[in-house]
Amino acid sequence: MNREELIKKWLDNNLSTEEQKAFELLEDYNDLIQMNAALKDFKAPNFSIKNNYEILEPQLKSDNSKANQWLKPLLRIAAILALGFSIYYYSTTIDTELNTDIAQQITVELPDASTVDLNAKSILTFNEKYWSEYREVRLDGEAFFKVAKGQKFDVITDDGVVSVLGTQFNVKQRKSYFEVTCYEGLVAVTHNNKTVNLKPGYTFQIIDGKLLANEKENTAQPSWLRGESSFNNVPLKYVISEFENQYNLKIISSDIDTSRLFTGSFTNKNLDLALQSVTIPLNLSYSKLEKSILLKRE
Repeated sequence: MNREELIKKWLDNNLSTEEQKAFELLEDYNDLIQMNAALKDFKAPNFSIKNNYEILEPQLKSDNSKANQWLKPLLRIAAILALGFSIYYYSTTIDTELNTDIAQQITVELPDASTVDLNAKSILTFNEKYWSEYREVRLDGEAFFKVAKGQKFDVITDDGVVSVLGTQFNVKQRKSYFEVTCYEGLVAVTHNNKTVNLKPGYTFQIIDGKLLANEKENTAQPSWLRGESSFNNVPLKYVISEFENQYNLKIISSDIDTSRLFTGSFTNKNLDLALQSVTIPLNLSYSKLEKSILLKRE
């Protein structure tokens, strides 16, 4: 095996016993080991191979040929090491992002044993590497949280921040719809620089920019965990949007008033029953097309 192959396998930590012995017999073995040790504290994002080579290039041209023969392979090795450290740095600091599709729900366990149930068409993002320094997730969609006791836990959304220490709560953030319900403990919701504290059973809800008053509920968890989507005086357009999140189809509602308020629920597991649960109370009818549902007035 030639010298370059040995060095490459060494960088990959893939040398056999015999290859390790051959590697140790290389003329510049000690230089390679010292270089590797010196690069232990290397900060990949601040290193530019191109810029550093441009600085060294005039010196390379002025050096004798023997020095160039020694230095150029060394620079190649440094470039390989720099790339390796860059990949390591990127892979250990990048955020973890979890997505759910239409009609899909998943349960996520966070690094501190907190759990998140993620509803359909939702995105949860967090950084595992820095979790011990700050417990913070970003949510686009809907999720139910069971937070382990510890330092402050923040859920960041486009419409506000939900902060707790150890509790159970549900957060729903979709376009022009922001809702937080506390089921256990105490939840602080910050929206437009104002903070509201929620006790168990209470909900903070903003729809189309308006803060809505809600009655106290005595439920242990959100209905969607039981396979139902529930609403209390919610404009029909948001009911339709959630319907589309739970079923892989498009709702056509151009001929009806989608600002009408709806109170009720629909199952997430039976399409016909779900459609009847929404249309009958509103005196609507529907017809099925290939991949869509047409809502009509009676």
